[in-house]
Amino acid sequence: MAAETVGSGQAVLLPVEAAGYAESLQEFPLREIGCPRWFRQHEYIEKLNMQAIINVTAEQDEFVKENIHSLGKVPTLIHELIAVEVWKQKVFPVLCQLQDFNPKSTFPIYIVIHHEATIVNLLETIFYHKDVCESAEEAVLDLVDYCHRKMTLLAAQSEKQEPGQTPSTALAELKKQSQELEFDISVKAVAILRYITDHIDGLPISVQTRLLNTHNLPCVLVHLVEHCPWRRYNSKGELQKYADGKWYTVPVEDQLKITKLDGQVWIALFNLLLRPECQQSYDFNNFNKTQLLKLQGFLTEVLIDQLPNLVELQRFLGHLAVVNPPLPKKNLVLEQIPDIRDRIIRENSNKWKAIAKHLVKTAFNPSEQDLLEQARRLAETYNLDVMQNLIADRPKCGFCGAEAAKRCSRCQVEWYCARECQVKHWPKHKKACDLMADAGKI
Repeated sequence: MAAETVGSGQAVLLPVEAAGYAESLQEFPLREIGCPRWFRQHEYIEKLNMQAIINVTAEQDEFVKENIHSLGKVPTLIHELIAVEVWKQKVFPVLCQLQDFNPKSTFPIYIVIHHEATIVNLLETIFYHKDVCESAEEAVLDLVDYCHRKMTLLAAQSEKQEPGQTPSTALAELKKQSQELEFDISVKAVAILRYITDHIDGLPISVQTRLLNTHNLPCVLVHLVEHCPWRRYNSKGELQKYADGKWYTVPVEDQLKITKLDGQVWIALFNLLLRPECQQSYDFNNFNKTQLLKLQGFLTEVLIDQLPNLVELQRFLGHLAVVNPPLPKKNLVLEQIPDIRDRIIRENSNKWKAIAKHLVKTAFNPSEQDLLEQARRLAETYNLDVMQNLIADRPKCGFCGAEAAKRCSRCQVEWYCARECQVKHWPKHKKACDLMADAGKI
């Protein structure tokens, strides 16, 4: 059944297709990540993600969100998110070290690496809704821990990343792409965490405990405000900010405007520090108090004009500076603990090399015909006309990042601002171009 035009924008899926895709979602063991059945589920999640974005952007009925929620598939998505995270940390490095592994194409492995970004993007879109957040049930604890890991990565990295050496092998290039993708995944985790704090009153008390006490998220957020990893200066001294998956140069007149990311951090702080139930549970000891009071220097009139509710946070910090809040309440409760990541690691401990070798035989050494079929199916998933509806700005050059008006005539996927950039980018683009061009002939 083909998708049709719905409302003002082209649809990826019909509601009945979205329901079928959502219902089919299942949990995969690590040794099957990358197999044909897993690859098919990746296509489904890609299409669900794209349709969810279209629904939100066009202010249409959010039937993707409704299907995932009503069918109880939020815990499944969280399991798959954490499973591929563990795969990237435990299996992928072993895969790269196998001496007899020299794949004809790294395309299937890249799909696995990109899968985490797809799921986290879908969760970011649907977790805005309280009913979705609550339907995660105990899996939301694993999602809290996941977001904390990603935010810790953000907090630990420098403001400006220097370009590294050009990778010498295809697998080395995959490692580099995985690291670059990690930044985008991490900033989306900030948004998911903000939505969890929005709906904290409807979640188990264990969620509040992990946010405030186990991970001390308020102090992690303070660090992000201080060092702002989505802000940097380029070699020309121009201010750049990260938004919508890319870095852009900020005009002088817009440099004091906050980004969506800045707003997510401040709203999460607002929720964690001003909700009465959170104030009663958080330990405002000397260290935490010192860290939180650093926020006073950032709460300028310009910021408060853009987020007026922060005036309440400003008042709270002013009060905190002169008084010592009461000690946190320590209620004796039976708390839930996250289980998904620990269970995956426990079940696969000491099996990482065996899993990697199994995947080489079953998933990552496909025949030429299978590889072209995978590429063809993916090309259908990323329908170019639909993809353009998801892009608010003009396409960017694949080499220099400038605004682009010319598309690669062979694969119709990559964009360039000029012929010179296309020529310089060709050594890196050639393999993907060959694959997508061949797939289009099938």
